[in-house]
Amino acid sequence: MATYSLKETKQPPKSQTKAVLWLKDNLFSSVTNASLTFIALYIIYLLLPPILNWTIFDANFDLTADNDSCGREGACWSFINANFKMFIYGFYPQEELWRVNTMFGIIAALVALGSLLKSSQYRAHFIIGSFLIYPVVAFVLLYGGLGLEIVETDKWGGLTLTVVVAAVGIIASFPLGILFALGRQSEMRVVKFISVVYIEFVRGVPLITILFMASVVLPLFFSAGMDFDKLLRALIGITLFQTAYIAEVIRGGLQAIPKGQYEAADAAGLSFMQKTMLVILPQALKISIPNIVGSFIALFKDTTLLLIIGLFDMLAIVGAATSNSNWLGRDTEGYVFVAMVIWVILYSMSRYSKRLEVRFSTEHK
Repeated sequence: MATYSLKETKQPPKSQTKAVLWLKDNLFSSVTNASLTFIALYIIYLLLPPILNWTIFDANFDLTADNDSCGREGACWSFINANFKMFIYGFYPQEELWRVNTMFGIIAALVALGSLLKSSQYRAHFIIGSFLIYPVVAFVLLYGGLGLEIVETDKWGGLTLTVVVAAVGIIASFPLGILFALGRQSEMRVVKFISVVYIEFVRGVPLITILFMASVVLPLFFSAGMDFDKLLRALIGITLFQTAYIAEVIRGGLQAIPKGQYEAADAAGLSFMQKTMLVILPQALKISIPNIVGSFIALFKDTTLLLIIGLFDMLAIVGAATSNSNWLGRDTEGYVFVAMVIWVILYSMSRYSKRLEVRFSTEHK
């Protein structure tokens, strides 16, 4: 019998290596795919050099440069440095910025502590307590009171306002969406009718219309002379809007659960509340994770509509910053910076949703 040493082991031909096989399977598997690949490469060839020249090679990275010394061939990144605080804090008083930093610092600390308690039996209590207590602490820090100077909401702006609006919309709409989803599945006709009417009406109206109604119409329902904060009106409108979409997403998860799960819970003698909270809802939420996070990402992007009612989110700050005569014509740099910041936040949300899917997956692989 012939024997072979390790030295005689032949390497696979270059045409069968992993990289080449990947290219064959994904980019050149057919004439059509090969044509599309070359067209895409040609488009990249046309677009990439100008983009790199503007952002890097012809750009001015001197953070102390003014608008005139930057020139027009490339980006002037000193514009971002000069208006960085406005992008993050809006028009919040300079001497009170420590309060916003403290709010963001507490968020980071809670996230880190939650990660450390990942396998602890008290993790659920920690999460529930954080959701109940932190909003109150954050409101006191941002708005004032209890010895802190009052900062009116019309001075909030930038990334701070974007995060506040998105966070309140997400946290408030999630439990309400669950209730309306269960209400739409309910056998009680009155509850089901109310849920269906609300969901279908709100989903059929653009968010910008709801924001106008919250800003203009909602104060009409209160007594004359009552000052109803503009930001609070926007938060109510966004929460009502997002609730309808979350309800539909969760309803899809409820419908995806096999009928046998309901029958098994009934056979075990569970009450309606026990069946819903312990058997049905956990499975429905697990199924709905991708769509729930997708709705939250859409809400985060929809915060840019706040400019319509006079609130300056991060995107609106670009216009406010370039209205300064010292920085005329630097809108592009501002939009690129805002796009990158928002992309990092939304991509992080997307990756976290993937981790949740893996964590709660019960499929056998």
